[in-house]
Amino acid sequence: MHIPDGYLSPQTAGGLWALMVPAWYTAGYKVKKTLDSRQAPLVAIGAAFTFVIMMFNIPLPGGTSGHAVGGTLVAIVLGPWAAVIALTVALAIQAVFFGDGGILALGANCFNIAFALPLTGYYVYRLLSMKAPLQSKRRWLAAGIGGWAGINVAAFLTAVELGLQGDLFLAADGSALYSPYGLSQTVPAMMIAHLTVVGLLEGGVTALVVAYLQRTNRDLLGNYTGKAAAGWEGFRLKPLIVGLVLLLIFAPLGLLATGTAWGEWSADELNDRVGFVPAGFERLSGLWSGILPDYAFPGQASEGFWASVPGYLVSGAFGLLIVGGSVWLVLKLITRWSAKGRAEHHA
Repeated sequence: MHIPDGYLSPQTAGGLWALMVPAWYTAGYKVKKTLDSRQAPLVAIGAAFTFVIMMFNIPLPGGTSGHAVGGTLVAIVLGPWAAVIALTVALAIQAVFFGDGGILALGANCFNIAFALPLTGYYVYRLLSMKAPLQSKRRWLAAGIGGWAGINVAAFLTAVELGLQGDLFLAADGSALYSPYGLSQTVPAMMIAHLTVVGLLEGGVTALVVAYLQRTNRDLLGNYTGKAAAGWEGFRLKPLIVGLVLLLIFAPLGLLATGTAWGEWSADELNDRVGFVPAGFERLSGLWSGILPDYAFPGQASEGFWASVPGYLVSGAFGLLIVGGSVWLVLKLITRWSAKGRAEHHA
């Protein structure tokens, strides 16, 4: 679902950037009201979790690949607006440092993955788990359904955005300028894979972690209430950090899925598939490939699984540190402004 540059027209990409501005403003405002600086490390870990879980690519029918996101899980634990910030930072780091998703398309990727996904998943979870005790099985079932719903809404939006390009933005000769696929192709291609495979993976991961939290730290599931959380101080961060390290160690398993995600092909791959490279795509694609492109060392050729593992691990470790550190800094700044405002108000 990480749309690369070149697949969207400047009008579409710019419009989705504009839609995200009020979403980011609202997220900052809501987080100031619901979190304080003590929760910044936990939000940072949540963002790092989404980053590393997106490295676990799985093969899909048709020779493509996909991955879970973890956005609904982060929204359930931290609140939907903290999840918007956490996922936005993760997506920005992926685009800037690893070339995973375009810079111009970052607004679209944030709208789909960092906004629509966690809010959909969270409110489906809230609706289905309404008034259920924190230890109820209905909680983890609702979380799983929410995770499935959230990632499928994000996939559908991605399909519509890509499909509109092929239907609406055409060159003088009638060929596509950007994405060469119309809605009749993008919607089935994206939705079949996400409804049947990727959505089940996302829902399963979400349900399993919520069930684990019900046994180990039940109060954490009830902390987001629209007010400042009260029970976070007792939550131990060390097990979460250990869990992140373990996920990173196993992240190279994602290299076994060799297919490119649907709609994320390079110019050469697109030419092989449709027989030409759209003019607008050729102009916009490749503007930025990242510092560690494709989670590999610069200049590293594709030399098989074991040769790719070191670069993947180094990229993952670097990404975890910079995503976690960036979110921690953002949350510290937001909550500090909030605390300063409250102090000035009382003075």
